[in-house]
Amino acid sequence: MELKRVVVTGLGAINALGNNVPAFWEGLKNGVSGCDMITRFDASKFKTKFACEVKNFDPKEVMDRKELRKLDLYAVFAMVATDEAMKDCGIDLEKLDKDHAGVIFTSGIGGLETFLEEIRAFALGDGTPRFSPFFIPKMIADIAAGHISMKYGLRGPNFATVSACASSTNAIIDAYTYIRLGKACFFVAGGSEAAINETGIGGFNAMQAISTNNDEYKTASRPFCKTRDGFVMGEGAGALILEEYEHAKARGAKIYCEVVGAGLSADAHHLTAPHPDGLGATNVMKYTLQDNNIAPEEVDYVNVHGTATPLGDIAEPKAVQNVFGEHAYKLNISSTKSMHGHLLGAAGATEAIASILAMQYNLVPPTINHREADPEIDPKLNLTLHKAQEREINCALSNTFGFGGHNASVLFKKLK
Repeated sequence: MELKRVVVTGLGAINALGNNVPAFWEGLKNGVSGCDMITRFDASKFKTKFACEVKNFDPKEVMDRKELRKLDLYAVFAMVATDEAMKDCGIDLEKLDKDHAGVIFTSGIGGLETFLEEIRAFALGDGTPRFSPFFIPKMIADIAAGHISMKYGLRGPNFATVSACASSTNAIIDAYTYIRLGKACFFVAGGSEAAINETGIGGFNAMQAISTNNDEYKTASRPFCKTRDGFVMGEGAGALILEEYEHAKARGAKIYCEVVGAGLSADAHHLTAPHPDGLGATNVMKYTLQDNNIAPEEVDYVNVHGTATPLGDIAEPKAVQNVFGEHAYKLNISSTKSMHGHLLGAAGATEAIASILAMQYNLVPPTINHREADPEIDPKLNLTLHKAQEREINCALSNTFGFGGHNASVLFKKLK
């Protein structure tokens, strides 16, 4: 069976660096920290009092009140990013074969804010159950995909992939696979998250997974730095339009790049910690390159998972060296989480967009906030510290790893 080629024709984003793709890119290329003190709730009693919140955004400006009653904030973010991606791709919905156009859009957690609000109201009440009829639909992690399909009339495959922080990379990979197999010609793929609330911050504090560096919150996200103490929570959404190449070409679509590889693996090691030798990360990158027989030497840039956690930031560089050998020293490596924070289930889509934009502009976004080298990380690796670096980028790899040992990688290449 001859596999179809898959291209990216539209992008949409909302996160702490900006509420659209151009603003997101401005923040990335200039090395801006999106971190600030939490405004969403009173965090004064929490160990962590800061996060990468979406800024200057009022849902009522993009949706009417009747619609908003049905949507958790995570789904609002999903709709905003998708709207930008759909406009960007220039699709004529009247001409699109909607039976073969689908949505794979996800969240690592789903409607956490809705769950908190409903349970809080019940706990503070007199015990009489007065739950909203929208409680369950607003909370579940697949509902954003459902809302997107209903808005645009897309009747093809429609579901959510849930694999913690790898979720939206999984969504991209599934869309890529369906198109390759000829089961669809057009997909909205991505993820969104809105977990900056009492339960999200409190839960990750209890796990000791997020930074508590309240005194230096602007620079608290420190991937690969010896002084790192955990990730910084982010929020928002990323949406990509994936399309069968001939379908995109026939309608004269703008094409950002081609998707040329995808890989999945499991650490099978620990609930939250990576394999110490980066075994799962090594395997997933190898599988991604093997998908279309891409040589390691063809890759120019790796957007790493790079969360600024003590163990993960040691295991992933080891894996990069395992896969790329001597070429690892010729790569640019960076963690854009140092700027926009960790978007959990939306991380993969957000960082895929960052990787695609890096290729488009031949500019590697930096890893900011690095202060002191970690002796366990090879100093010869180019971690793109402090400032963006210009270079020709023809091929970029994006990694995401999730609690439970879920690993997903996707490879993009300039269209030739």
